[in-house]
Amino acid sequence: MSSLGSSHPDTFMQDEPAHRHADDSAGVAPSEIAVGVIIGRASEYFDFFVYGIASALVFPSVFFPFADRLEGLLYSFVIFSFAFIARPLGTALFMSVQQRWGRGVKLTASLFLLGTATAGMAFLPGYATLGVASIVLLSLFRFCQGIALGGAWDGLPSLLALSAPAGRRGWYAMIPQLGAPIGFIVASGLFLYLHSELSSADFLDWGWRYPFYVAFAINVVALFARLRIVVTDEYEHLLQKHELEPSSFREMFRARGSNLFIGAFAALASYALFHLVTVFPLSWISLHASQPVNDVLSVQIVGAGIAILGIIASGLIADRIGRRNTLGILAGLIAIFSVFSPMLIDGGPIGQDVFILLGFALLGLSYGQAAGAVTSNFSARHRYTGAAFTSDLAWLIGAAFAPLVALGLSVHFGLAAVSVYLLSGALCTLVALRINRVLESRG
Repeated sequence: MSSLGSSHPDTFMQDEPAHRHADDSAGVAPSEIAVGVIIGRASEYFDFFVYGIASALVFPSVFFPFADRLEGLLYSFVIFSFAFIARPLGTALFMSVQQRWGRGVKLTASLFLLGTATAGMAFLPGYATLGVASIVLLSLFRFCQGIALGGAWDGLPSLLALSAPAGRRGWYAMIPQLGAPIGFIVASGLFLYLHSELSSADFLDWGWRYPFYVAFAINVVALFARLRIVVTDEYEHLLQKHELEPSSFREMFRARGSNLFIGAFAALASYALFHLVTVFPLSWISLHASQPVNDVLSVQIVGAGIAILGIIASGLIADRIGRRNTLGILAGLIAIFSVFSPMLIDGGPIGQDVFILLGFALLGLSYGQAAGAVTSNFSARHRYTGAAFTSDLAWLIGAAFAPLVALGLSVHFGLAAVSVYLLSGALCTLVALRINRVLESRG
């Protein structure tokens, strides 16, 4: 860990000088940007967590009844990954839309697609009615979710980071990350209510569909909240002044290709942990019936609350010791956590609850600064495009296949597979941080 030290803790992926923020942000309240960012992120994560929870609790029975429970879960998690595979394609497609028709058209189209794809799943008949066609349509809707999420990148997180005064960059970097646990709490709360109030037959027949209906309404609210910011002359001027506009991916890759991978791998410990404390426990515990699903959802909601506190704390910690040190220290703690994970998951309800709660705490502290590895590693000209594609790559490598890999390998080779998966993510983060420091010293 000694390699993480620095005499200037904020030099890692540092934003532009503070005097630019003071000049450029005059008359613009960062709180307005923060509200738009949190609302937008929460709505997007709600859509994704609704799907993630359903993929563990519902889809194996509704869309894969011909397979046993384990195979159904694995098939479901294969389709789960499609959104993350599609996300970079959506980013590229909708950046072209923005260049031709503007930011407002891009955001409206992407969020409409996201809400439509999610609501479409609510109306989708199961395998008993449509057969294989139901699986094909579910895969198509999931792919469209990924396309839409890639297009939903609006540059507001980067604008918020650029609004940060000196010594407060860690605090401003954590604000967009609050959307993830908020979205998870709302999604889990809905599923907990429906799963506890309905019979098993009613829940699998129609109850699970309700959160997907709600997703469309939430996206409409989020759309207007974000359009209120991004299409105004004041914010459009500020976005243009900071050069938060699409640039050629090819040009960005030639100029800053190494930053794309450094940024993605620097946040890998957080992304590797992300679905291992949200989606994976539901699949593992429901598969082995080690405790009631409602109890798991309740503990996860508490865990998400802990993650919110962890995200907030990460901003204070990062401003004190630097984002690179924060990410490195948390990667080390996640590596230690990975060693004990098999014992906790296999430790009955108490051990599993500890795994979830402790995992959420570490996730909040690390994920709170993961945006620092995404938004600040590029020059002004390439920041908008680079931040979007770095985020896409981090999600694809770290989170897309986490439930599939963790469940599949742990069933066949034991829970040590979960430990190896988490440990590899932590090591990748530490290596990326080290490489970044070497490149800084040479530059």
